[in-house]
Amino acid sequence: MLPLFPLKTVVFPNENLNLHVFEPRYQQLVEDCTRHDRTFGIPAFFNKKVQGYGTEMRIIEIVKKYPDNRMDIRILAERIFRIDSFSNPMPDKLHAGGQVTFLETIDDTFVGQRLEVKEKVFELYGILGLEIKIEVEEDFLSYRLGHQIGLSQEQELELLILLTESQRLDYLVQHLKKSIPVVREMERTKERIRMNGHFRNFKPPLNF
Repeated sequence: MLPLFPLKTVVFPNENLNLHVFEPRYQQLVEDCTRHDRTFGIPAFFNKKVQGYGTEMRIIEIVKKYPDNRMDIRILAERIFRIDSFSNPMPDKLHAGGQVTFLETIDDTFVGQRLEVKEKVFELYGILGLEIKIEVEEDFLSYRLGHQIGLSQEQELELLILLTESQRLDYLVQHLKKSIPVVREMERTKERIRMNGHFRNFKPPLNF
């Protein structure tokens, strides 16, 4: 039975989060996990419901505790899980919990696939005039890029529950192939809007 802290976000493995905990039920969760060296889960919450998957979190540090028991904590994402049963609240607790199954993720990629993702991300960021650093050798590159290429929450959840890195990177490439032309056209439109009303040097047709 894993204590659960639903949030309106998808958390990827190896992601660091800073949380401000102010509700008594989640203060209880943090205190229990700290006292017994336990982990808890963050399932994604959107469309007015807890989704069926989430990520196990480990408390790294209680950064600050306030006189009214609010606290700032630093946490690290570990394993992905599927919720098999959900209880709100857990027995004898203020917060929710659930029976979960942890899912194994596999890094089965090759250099060519990682390079294709890198090139597409660089193309997107180049259109936007932004910079990003990508290490092709980085393990589970898909998780690091999951929040950085404009995926919706639903798409981030779809990415989270793909269990092989090759599937996840292919998912990112397909998304980028669809979104890059749209972003390029949006940037062109913005440029046309910026130019509207400014003095421009138009060349008349040669036969006038």
